Amino acid sequence: MEPYFGLRGGWLTFWLTVACATNMALFGYDQGVFSGVVVSDNFLTTLGLVNNPSLIGTISALFDVGSFFGAILTLFVGGLLGRKKTLLVGTTIMILGVCLQTAASSISVMIAGRLVTGFGNGLNCATAPVWQSETATAEMRGKLVIIQLIMCVVGFSVCNWLNYGLAFVGGSFGWRFPLAFQLVFLAIIWATTPWLPESPRWLIAQGQFDKSQRIIADLADLAHDDPYVTREFRRIEKAIVFERENAVGFVDLLLNRSPSHSGTCTVRRLILAMATLMMKELTGINVTSYYLPTLLTSSVGLSNSMARLITSLNTISYLIASFFGISLIERWGRRKMMMAGAAGQAFSHIMITICIRIKEWPGQTHSAEAAKASIAFFFLYYVFFAIGWQGIPYLYPTEINSLAMRTKGVALSTATSWAFNFMGKSTPSPVWIASIHWRFYIIWAVCNVVFIPTVYLFYPETSNRSLEDIDKFFREHHELLIFRCEEAVSVKRPFQYELDDRRELGFNDSDKPEVEHCA
Repeated sequence: MEPYFGLRGGWLTFWLTVACATNMALFGYDQGVFSGVVVSDNFLTTLGLVNNPSLIGTISALFDVGSFFGAILTLFVGGLLGRKKTLLVGTTIMILGVCLQTAASSISVMIAGRLVTGFGNGLNCATAPVWQSETATAEMRGKLVIIQLIMCVVGFSVCNWLNYGLAFVGGSFGWRFPLAFQLVFLAIIWATTPWLPESPRWLIAQGQFDKSQRIIADLADLAHDDPYVTREFRRIEKAIVFERENAVGFVDLLLNRSPSHSGTCTVRRLILAMATLMMKELTGINVTSYYLPTLLTSSVGLSNSMARLITSLNTISYLIASFFGISLIERWGRRKMMMAGAAGQAFSHIMITICIRIKEWPGQTHSAEAAKASIAFFFLYYVFFAIGWQGIPYLYPTEINSLAMRTKGVALSTATSWAFNFMGKSTPSPVWIASIHWRFYIIWAVCNVVFIPTVYLFYPETSNRSLEDIDKFFREHHELLIFRCEEAVSVKRPFQYELDDRRELGFNDSDKPEVEHCA
């Protein structure tokens, strides 16, 4: 029987994307499912949580705690098991956790279910983007990972509408069914992952050269001895050899003992990756997503049912805006999209601040109009976030980290995300809103303003480059500020890298044009 059921090229990439994107759809679903569960009277009565909001918040946030430790575990098992096996282990753990949550009739069982589900989710979220990026071409890598994150929004939207519809259903079905629905996503992951190809980069690192070369050929739909396949294999192998010669142990990494003068700036790249997801969480998305119904009732003055409906409608515009990222990700590049997104998010928060301030002004005759206007800017915030910050913070760590550090780097970056995710959910935002009112939104406006120069000064472009191109850049350039370096900020692939490819294939490059280097 032919491998992968005879699928090659685009169709093989399609099914890889289905497996990875389903995982991200589940991630999006899990971001909102429990917020609908905890408002069920039957749930509160069954678990004895009536009038115990602090414990409810703790149980909810335990999912993030489990995800944090699952991501950390990937540091140690991701490189040993490979991308596929790690994903299957995480999926199996999640199935157990979902069953515990669905069947829970006591607080202890629900706590165990939240922790176990989160643990598996942490493994999966640290693995799926890496698997996708390592099996995709440089031209398609950004688009495919963005598609994954669009599916995250799809999952989030499905969750909100399911919660909204089941809010009118009484009994335990109204909260057990949304929890059990996670099994649909998990079944798809288990049905697709086992027969799909492993990452060729991981296989080369394990010494499985023939198998990796066959997978490179199958993904490109080319013969195994095609020059492109040979070039890709040699380039990956060369990068692995270099990284091993300049490897940074985990203890050295923690102590910042990196030979950056002779290596590829491993620690610096790790910091950039971790900071990307930290900034994503500090754009205000966590507080806004988790507490949006509360924000709409407390700050805007909507009824509870209307706030839930507006929240569900917002997921539709959020989803539509996410599709713009597919066409822009390689044309604009990572840097421009993050800076434009941060600018739009800052503007949205500033306008929300102004509208809420007008609404709260004593004697203001246009308070109702100002409150309605603020809703539009909440929607606008999600549009900018969907385009600039929904997908790139998950894509960038898979690109910027070196091959030897990719699993560890993505795991640490994901753990950083979960740590700040937990902070966002556990932060008593309703209390803050009640005490500082409109000033609450200034916090997120300031954060977004700060992110613009941060990206501009420190973050090199990764679009339209192979993962080995990025290794080459950091091998040759060690300057901290990169904004004046054309090779670092160009959206197009630097021509020097094209020349290097030609040399590897034995082509003549005597007519090469002058290449601009960093100052």
